[in-house]
Amino acid sequence: MKTLFSTMLFFVIANFAVAQFAPPAGQLGSTALHKDSSIFVGWASNCTVQRGFQDISNPSLGLVSNGDSTSAIGKANAPNVLSLGDGGSATLTFATPIVNGQGWDFAVFENSFVDTFLELAFVEVSSDGINFHRFGATSNTQDSVQVGSFGRLDATKINNLAGKYIANYGTPFDLDELKNIAGLDVNNITHVRVIDVVGCITEPFASFDKNNHKINDPWRTDFITGGFDLDAVGVINTWPTAVASFEKKDLQFKVYPNPSTDGNFSISFVADANSEVVVEVFDMQGRVVLRKDFIGLKGKNSIPLSLSNVLKGNYNIHIAMSKKYASEKIIFY
Repeated sequence: MKTLFSTMLFFVIANFAVAQFAPPAGQLGSTALHKDSSIFVGWASNCTVQRGFQDISNPSLGLVSNGDSTSAIGKANAPNVLSLGDGGSATLTFATPIVNGQGWDFAVFENSFVDTFLELAFVEVSSDGINFHRFGATSNTQDSVQVGSFGRLDATKINNLAGKYIANYGTPFDLDELKNIAGLDVNNITHVRVIDVVGCITEPFASFDKNNHKINDPWRTDFITGGFDLDAVGVINTWPTAVASFEKKDLQFKVYPNPSTDGNFSISFVADANSEVVVEVFDMQGRVVLRKDFIGLKGKNSIPLSLSNVLKGNYNIHIAMSKKYASEKIIFY
């Protein structure tokens, strides 16, 4: 009996040892970022595309053709997307470089219509436009049975692969993971490259994650909209000059008390007449823990803000109004 118990315990521990990652958008612990979040301060301004095949195992079908390079520029706007096809790629540039700031630094948007139909892509970055470096992707999806054309994936088994979330919700990436790579300046990222994962588990067409595990995603998608459908790349952290018009002094913004021992804060600011104001609080992983929207504010305002229902720690508070923007670090201890 003791031997049997030990064996069962081993399998339980082994099962939990397989990394479980963030769940779909809207669920507790998700890292999905909505396109309308004020955390985004910019979007890709240019795109070049290398189309992939409708079916890499049957090149005679030709390349995908849905959308064009302009479909991936600017704010996420599904269903207006750029289809990459099997192994296709898109390289995006920005008005100002992306930098390695606090939490997530940028996010990639796809157009999935449900939480389980996930077409995936690798993400790479470059600070010189020549040498690209890939985020270490993980796929713990089984690789013994091919996921069919409209098959299902479990988001909790996927990490650092674009396409993890449903349309209008971006998959975030943190440049801090790449900060020790020689020749890459994570505070001067000029290019982001998105490369379709060929979800076929049969070699030589298979794609592999950082653990040399085959990435199994819906395949074949042998139509003109096949492969990863790139909607947009949103910027979270960039050079200060990129948000020069969003200076704190424009809002006369203040948070107090800061730090707070009970999680209760007040924010004061001056609003333009009939302004729409969005206040969001993010944890250090870039996840929204609180959002408040106000319409019709004007003049001086003082608004209470409670974080008493979240864990103690450091947070970022963002306030956006018209073309003005401010951000402040707050501490709940």
